[in-house]
Amino acid sequence: MVAAEELLENPAIQAYLFRMIGEEGVNLLIRFPKEGEHSDEELAELTGINLNSVRHTLYTLYEKRLAEYRRIKNSETGWLTYLWRLRLDHVDDALSEDMETVLEKLQARERYEEENDFYVCKHCGIIFTFDDAFGRNFECPQCDAHMEHFDNELILRALKQRVAAIRTSLGMG
Repeated sequence: MVAAEELLENPAIQAYLFRMIGEEGVNLLIRFPKEGEHSDEELAELTGINLNSVRHTLYTLYEKRLAEYRRIKNSETGWLTYLWRLRLDHVDDALSEDMETVLEKLQARERYEEENDFYVCKHCGIIFTFDDAFGRNFECPQCDAHMEHFDNELILRALKQRVAAIRTSLGMG
């Protein structure tokens, strides 16, 4: 199993985990016992982290396949206990999946920026597509000012750079 401390030495992974589970979640990862399975109550007691925060972190990690559990049923009470263990060896897969999702959204936005012509109200800062601006006679619905053409070349260039960087990170060249 990959140690949390080792993963957190990588600034990109540290930022990813922090964004996903926050400071308390990262503290749980650092304090999570190295061996065995542990209930959420036991983890809260061992780490000093609020039980609800422990549960929230574990379920968030579970959704990304970075934690897994085994359920056991108490034969006397019928209560279920979830025994958790970390699967931080899957962090590269989770990060890649999230990057692919971001890539898809950026590519869709890039297409939108390429396929549309934009107009802006210089007073309100509201941007319209050509069709919307045309339908309003190039007059802002907020202040009735005349709209002007908006050059989105900087936005498009930034999108292309981000898309290229993510594609390179994912090994898509």
